[in-house]
Amino acid sequence: MRTRILLHSTVSHDTSKLPPGSEEILERGMALVEPELRRIVAGLHPSVAQVCRYHLGWDAEGSTGLVQRAGKRVRAALAVLSVRSVGAPERLAAVAGTAVELVHQLSLLHDDVMDGDTERRGRPAAWAAFGTGPAVLAGDALVVQAVAGVFRAQAPGAAAATDALIVAVEKMVEGQAEDLSLEGWSVSEVSPSRYVRMARGKTGALFGCAAALGAVLADGPVPMVQALHSAGSELGVAFQILDDILGLWGERTVTGKPVGADLMCGKKTLPLLLAVGSGTAAGRRLAALLGSGPLAPGDVPEAMRLLEETESRRRSEEAAVRHVASALAALGGAPIPADVQEQWRHFITDLSRRSS
Repeated sequence: MRTRILLHSTVSHDTSKLPPGSEEILERGMALVEPELRRIVAGLHPSVAQVCRYHLGWDAEGSTGLVQRAGKRVRAALAVLSVRSVGAPERLAAVAGTAVELVHQLSLLHDDVMDGDTERRGRPAAWAAFGTGPAVLAGDALVVQAVAGVFRAQAPGAAAATDALIVAVEKMVEGQAEDLSLEGWSVSEVSPSRYVRMARGKTGALFGCAAALGAVLADGPVPMVQALHSAGSELGVAFQILDDILGLWGERTVTGKPVGADLMCGKKTLPLLLAVGSGTAAGRRLAALLGSGPLAPGDVPEAMRLLEETESRRRSEEAAVRHVASALAALGGAPIPADVQEQWRHFITDLSRRSS
């Protein structure tokens, strides 16, 4: 038996399989954030609100919404742990968690447009259902509400928190721009270290913000804020690595994407980079097969076989484990109360492992 990484990332997972140690934090985060999300969406222009409700899954009869899935709850949970780390009131977790969740939903709406993904979780993506314009506009509306909510918060660190959120969005945009740019590069030209820089912006920036924003709102000590941000950033990189793994090996019923989807759109994912850079015959054959652009659908089975030969999945999982360890190390050096430090440790560990 060995330990395999299973980070419950933005793509696909529900909380039914999470160990019980994380449930209280996850449930508390959503209890604080869900009502705020619904209030904000209800206040938007009716046509924009309709797109948002659809995207969030609130239009389906009996649905509790896609935000109930673990990937959508992690950011709210990080906000809860952030305020607990500095002994601040939970209302600040509601502000921080809602803001980062709104930004995250913006990124999903726009990512689907940029990537041309016509489906999200088994049904048409918002842009496919309503059109590109309405989907983009809905994302714009959400990010405005995110910044406005933090700016208007009755909190001692509201100004600094607004700046922190804006910086996180800027870095997220930079990371997404890099991700799109790398699609046109040959896989042999992209190094794993460049990938990590991209992931630290695309995913790590918002995770870092989620982990620190509550403490910033409370005007917490700078060393504490820095440690929380570092931990969240490292966790975000680990999540992005798992997204890569799911994009290649995840079941379509879970991920909503066909096996090998990222290969066909030219994404420079970590398993791919590790395989090509493995120095093996399989890695060299994979590089030749990929060329500089997306893979033809008929070549996907061969590419998947070559990925398996290079053990790139295992090596990617090990990389994710290292980033999780870095997150825990960052927290270990922070002046966080012992009981909250334990909550952090259990939360991150529970989300980042399973036995198989």
